Amino acid sequence: MLDLEDRKMEMIALLKKLVEIESPSNDKAAVDRVGAALIAEFQQLGAQVEIVPNTSAGDHLVARWGSGPGGILLMHHMDTVFPLGTLERMPFYEKDDKLYGPGVLDMKGGIVISLATVAALLDAGLLTSPVTMLVTSDEEVGSTTSEVLIKRLAKKASLVLVMESGLLDGSLKTWRKGVGEFLVKVKGRAAHAGGAHEEGRNAIEEMAHQVLAIQKMTDYARGTTLNVGVIKGGTVSNVVPEEAMIEVDFRVLVPEEAGRVISAMNALKTVTPGTSLEVSGGLNRPPMPNNALMKATFEKASRIAGSVNMEIKAGGSGGGSDGNFVAPLGVALLDGMGTYGEGLHSEREYIFTRSLTERATLVAALIRQW
Repeated sequence: MLDLEDRKMEMIALLKKLVEIESPSNDKAAVDRVGAALIAEFQQLGAQVEIVPNTSAGDHLVARWGSGPGGILLMHHMDTVFPLGTLERMPFYEKDDKLYGPGVLDMKGGIVISLATVAALLDAGLLTSPVTMLVTSDEEVGSTTSEVLIKRLAKKASLVLVMESGLLDGSLKTWRKGVGEFLVKVKGRAAHAGGAHEEGRNAIEEMAHQVLAIQKMTDYARGTTLNVGVIKGGTVSNVVPEEAMIEVDFRVLVPEEAGRVISAMNALKTVTPGTSLEVSGGLNRPPMPNNALMKATFEKASRIAGSVNMEIKAGGSGGGSDGNFVAPLGVALLDGMGTYGEGLHSEREYIFTRSLTERATLVAALIRQW
């Protein structure tokens, strides 16, 4: 068994370094600063490094050790949801076997685990199969510039490990809901609310009908939810509002439900005479179902974990990851392989310090034995 415990302090040091290079998704220069630090780490480990240029977000990075068919793909992202300056009120620190800081859980801890694992395998002369690390720059904003790259690399792998955080108890994520969004706009007719009320066509009134219809599409038994999370409309109270807009989040467990929801949204009709309706959007990330392939992958991973005296558990999440893009490809996949803790996307975000070395030991075993 390759024990990563002796690398704990250097893993913490690297995590601190990466967290303290803030990297909000919408700041290319900031994300590329993290990228530069990672390139240095890759080169120090003798990787073949590919920089995938990106004008609308940070550049994506691909680091390769070994060549040939199959191999293991380790997937990560280096962007975070936290704006520049967050460190001033949310510094990196350790307390009670927990590490705090913006992005420790989502997901710079996962990057550190992969780097430490590769380093340990190289030092021990045990990296005998090809390993690829993909680090993207736009996961938190939909992966629009990285989706094609993710799929291209995943199709070539024998196993994909998504180094996103696990559940609080350390469980891996063997299912994720598909994630989508709709933008719904209503157009009415403006009029003076006092002098010509009857001549107006109230867009907010019409939108109220649509909000109720959309919320009723939720089906908990099928694991489907729709949430009207943003609503805007009107200008001032004495004008019949001409326009209204809502943003709708939707989540589905299986692909068939995505089709049902999309069809139902596109079939919405106006109730208020003289108003019009426009619906746009759809599915961003397909579901990652706990299907036969996922079950077989987890069972094999469980056997390998047992060989290094570890036990892994399975769980799932209503949130999406880049693993959702891999799921329909028919490739063996495990998600939630990174650190575990809680407070995701908040100023309470932390990881359990022990999860760094625990997960690195597990990943090393999977790379060696898969």
